[in-house]
Amino acid sequence: MSIFQIKQKKSGAVLWTGAADDEQTALDAMAREAGYRDFSAIPDAIRADGIEAAKLDLIS
Repeated sequence: MSIFQIKQKKSGAVLWTGAADDEQTALDAMAREAGYRDFSAIPDAIRADGIEAAKLDLIS
């Protein structure tokens, strides 16, 4: 499992940070925490500015 950070591209706002197996799982987890079924259920108006998921490389 990796740590992902999801940001809105236009504003740079961090929408979610957490553990997930892959990018799609991270997007779905972010959407569920926001009250949606999964990422595909988020309204197009919210996704229009672009949302990006980045895998964080954390060195301990």
